[in-house]
Amino acid sequence: MGGVTVVKVGGEVPPEPVCADLGEVLPQAVITHGGAPQIAELARGMGVRPRTLRSPGGLTSRHTDPAMLDVVTLALTGRAKPRLLRALAAAGVAAVGLTGLDGGLLRARRKAALRTVTDDGRTVVVRDDHSGRLTGVAPRVLNTLLEGGFVPVVSPPAAGEDGAPVNVDADRAAAAVAAAVGAKRLILLMSRPGVLRDAGDPASVLPAVALPRAGRMPYAATGGMHRKLIAARDALMGGVPEVIISDGRADRPVSAALDGAGTTLELA
Repeated sequence: MGGVTVVKVGGEVPPEPVCADLGEVLPQAVITHGGAPQIAELARGMGVRPRTLRSPGGLTSRHTDPAMLDVVTLALTGRAKPRLLRALAAAGVAAVGLTGLDGGLLRARRKAALRTVTDDGRTVVVRDDHSGRLTGVAPRVLNTLLEGGFVPVVSPPAAGEDGAPVNVDADRAAAAVAAAVGAKRLILLMSRPGVLRDAGDPASVLPAVALPRAGRMPYAATGGMHRKLIAARDALMGGVPEVIISDGRADRPVSAALDGAGTTLELA
């Protein structure tokens, strides 16, 4: 089974079964990850109050002010990533942990001002948010590690235009990494069985979804699933031949995704 597979591990997915399975079935892989539960837990411990921004279009995102940026960085690099690295080591997989700051791996443009809708319906401008949109991936460090037989384990933050850390969406980072290394597939593992026709019915998994090349998604996906569909489209438009959204809670989640579990995304 040649070629690189990028596996994005959601923060609610137990890493141990993923890493044990990956070590058996994927000779070349890059793992990317987020860590929403770890971020929330550390924020409580540090006394940093989470805030949510809601765009005029209805999309929500974490308000990453300077204090929350510290929480995000510490949670990803000090909690989520070490657990993945331990699980990979236990599975006999040689891995190296990275953020987007290492080797100029992920580059992003910080949004200097964001419009957000308050609870009372007012639209205000937020200027202290340190999140942004990815503008590029420099895959040299990934290629070097892959050629050396290592599994890179990658997470935000990215490097902004001034070199300062910028929080970026982990799903879209996974898509950008997959495109940059010429991956043959991207697997997004989450705490759902796939893309659901009915969000309240876990049995309503759609085996395949065709995504438009521009504009709105084909149905009313919201929140995290909407971002995953956007990431899937990014990857497909970037030349990744196959994208799968599947359940990371399965006993052998990588094998299950490769065997047809979850939802396969394609371009309409």
